[in-house]
Amino acid sequence: MNATLKDVAARAGVSRSAVSRTFTDGASVSGKMRAKVEKAASELGYSPNALARSLTTRRTGMVGLVSDNFHNPVFLEVFDLFTRGMQDRGLRPLLVNLSGGFDPEAAMRMLRQYSVDGVVVASSTLPPAFSLAFRDAGIPVVNSFGRFAPHPAIDIVTIDNVACGRLAARELIARGYARVAFLGGPARATSTIDRWQGFREELALHPGITLTHSFAEAYSFDAGRRAMKSLLAHPPAEAYFVGDDVLSVGALSAIRDAGLSVPNDIGVVGVNDMEIAGWAGIDLTTIRQPIAEIIAASLEVIDAILNDPDHRPQSRVFDCVLVERGTLRPRPTVD
Repeated sequence: MNATLKDVAARAGVSRSAVSRTFTDGASVSGKMRAKVEKAASELGYSPNALARSLTTRRTGMVGLVSDNFHNPVFLEVFDLFTRGMQDRGLRPLLVNLSGGFDPEAAMRMLRQYSVDGVVVASSTLPPAFSLAFRDAGIPVVNSFGRFAPHPAIDIVTIDNVACGRLAARELIARGYARVAFLGGPARATSTIDRWQGFREELALHPGITLTHSFAEAYSFDAGRRAMKSLLAHPPAEAYFVGDDVLSVGALSAIRDAGLSVPNDIGVVGVNDMEIAGWAGIDLTTIRQPIAEIIAASLEVIDAILNDPDHRPQSRVFDCVLVERGTLRPRPTVD
């Protein structure tokens, strides 16, 4: 049988409350007492029960991690970094997958039933009201990859997607493209809305540019491939700003299956700089979203919320940069 707190107290010759204090963060216990208890615990192979301890501390150490797009390979990186980062901080992640139509209200009920200390919503497609519902329920929440707001009601860690769209437009203009297009993700996604806004506003400053736009039904390879096949049924644009790397890879597949060359016939620039963007055969020019930095900042924020009752929500915004590879023609050389 597993050793109990009572067993450790008997072996160390101390009270059960002394053992409890030894394994409670921040509790007062002398160095001599701690050494005796830890020695007895080691000899007995005792580990404190985290769930039992939560009854005393009123903290479970559990953080809900919610997303709705596990089909996008970039989220493998997101969840790997999130879960490892939480574990490094002594937190335990509880994953909630909203892909496939899982009811957000059911997700809320489940997270409350598990008494999570906080929630990280890692999504740019869930409506803002979803994250706000946690705040209204008294659960600390951070929206990673959410929509920037200068005076947010909850903490947001993200990029400026309008600026991302502007950057893409400037790159296509600098490379001499005259007929360009935007192929976004789901039209309702705030990331799509903002990238499209920045892209078209920047291009509007250049009257000689022809602009068209369309949207895929999801941030996925298949959605990107289907959308590009449909676009290629008509004379295509010279270059496409595709609002996500996995959509871009699907679009590249359709372009090459049509017997066209990238970038000689059509240029493509994506967003995210996920790992496979740099693989041989893909070599995607893309706008880097600093995923690791966003995740690290999100974990810092959830720590701050849990430990500071006076914490005030804010937006933390990271810059994007172009990662040059092989799917756009080069900028003209200047003599």
